[in-house]
Amino acid sequence: MVKIIQRFFAFCGEENRRKFRASILLGVLQAIFEALKIPAIACMVRALLRGNVEMKDILLSLGIMLLSILGSGLIKARSTMLQTEAGYDTCAKKRVEIAEHMRYLPMGYFNENSLGQITSVTTNVMENLENVATRVVMLVCEGLLTTSLIIVMLLFFDWRIALVLLGGFALFLLANRFLQRAAGGLAPRKIEADEKLVEKVLEYLQGMAEVKAYHLTGAKSRELNDAIAENVKINTDMEMTLIPRMTAQSFLAKLTGVAMVGFSCAFYCAGSMDALTAVVMVISAFIVYASLETAGNYSALLRVVEVSVNRAQEILDTPQMDITGKTIKRKVIDGVSLQIPEKTTTAIVGPSGGGKTTLVNLLARFWDVDAGSVSLGGRNVKDYDMDSLMANFSFVFQNVYLFHDTIANNIRFGQPEASLDAVIAAAKKACCHDFILALPEGYDTVIGEGVASLSGGEKQRISIARAMMKDAPVIFLDEATANVDPENENELMRAIHALTTEKTVIMIAHRLKTVEHADQILVIDHGKIVQQGTLESLMTEEGLYKTFIGERREAASWKVRT
Repeated sequence: MVKIIQRFFAFCGEENRRKFRASILLGVLQAIFEALKIPAIACMVRALLRGNVEMKDILLSLGIMLLSILGSGLIKARSTMLQTEAGYDTCAKKRVEIAEHMRYLPMGYFNENSLGQITSVTTNVMENLENVATRVVMLVCEGLLTTSLIIVMLLFFDWRIALVLLGGFALFLLANRFLQRAAGGLAPRKIEADEKLVEKVLEYLQGMAEVKAYHLTGAKSRELNDAIAENVKINTDMEMTLIPRMTAQSFLAKLTGVAMVGFSCAFYCAGSMDALTAVVMVISAFIVYASLETAGNYSALLRVVEVSVNRAQEILDTPQMDITGKTIKRKVIDGVSLQIPEKTTTAIVGPSGGGKTTLVNLLARFWDVDAGSVSLGGRNVKDYDMDSLMANFSFVFQNVYLFHDTIANNIRFGQPEASLDAVIAAAKKACCHDFILALPEGYDTVIGEGVASLSGGEKQRISIARAMMKDAPVIFLDEATANVDPENENELMRAIHALTTEKTVIMIAHRLKTVEHADQILVIDHGKIVQQGTLESLMTEEGLYKTFIGERREAASWKVRT
């Protein structure tokens, strides 16, 4: 239990750790004020036993009780505020830290780790920490501290009853150890079930078009339903496993209180304890039970807190590219050597699976080479910090991602402080100003991934405008015209021309139009450059490129006869 609490505090960072420590100290002080109810009641009991209740007895008892209530209330308010601030601030900062950390992870990490797992960590897991963990950790600490203080206070009244309470406390902690052990086996299953559920929900929603088109509703629904059923099962298993143990733990807390009352009555009857002390012991028994029950019930969730911290820390502990430098597990590109002169266009062609995308990923340092080097401006790309390296690159991908935001903010994504005039200027160069003005709110129209109001070509042109805003010297194009209808192709080609003027361009291409003006063409097959040259030189030699062009021209000449 203590180790889990220590790990949680270590996860929180120094600033929030100080807030939690202050909250615990205030919790100790609150426990002291709560315990003042005992002497307040003792004052009145002593007066009653004396048979002469005076005003000073009433005022003294009332004064101590008011001090207990006001002091406890004010301290609890401050303690709760510190807990809340520290909890939410910790999770807010950790979400940002995880996002920043993932920026510099190798792209292979995102292939090996599902979107559902990452999403679950940044949503469910972090929500567990900010809402559940903070309350659990602090209430467990406060319950145990209050009980410990009462044990110390009882030593001043009757050491025998203090020993009874100490023995009951030890049995309670032993029962809690068995509870923690049971929860430790279930907590990872719960987190994994949550991750699987998020993964299947995202998969179902993202693949909705394919599900409908291919009538896969039953199969996909079954996978989602299975994930929901598994989530229900693990949560039910947790309840069925932990409730009996929590009940036993609560029974021990009650039994401790009963033992304190029983021994107090026995000592009083035997004449070894006066009536005042006996009454104080009975009252203390009820306070002890409340403290132990609070600590015990919430301690069952400590294992969930532990697993949540571990899940978040796993991402943060994943080595970044600047640390490891090696993320390729198999050789997709091997023995490649090439130069791309400044302000030239290089087209990369070849069969599917030949290594085109991998080569571009290595050039952009989405992945790292395991031998040799990639240089930019005569410097190894590993010499750059990642931000300064990425400042040199702009990307226009085949599948454009538009954020759920205004068109203006999507265009100025790389320069959030850019003025609207600068956004409009980029949009005009990218040939998308006219269709943007035709939208309901113009540049303030809110769009997002999967938006139905924009065609593929229009989304591509917004992506090009975004790249123009960045104005990087190197442009990567991943078959930007592949999914564009003929009506939009001319506009898109004009936009690409405006984007790539006086730039170094590296493009993955399949269409003949795309490569005909390239300064050099690289033909990639089986991870190697099998041909290299201009369009004219490659057409004069037998090889993969000439075959490739022939097949494309033959396909383009096909006609449907009716």
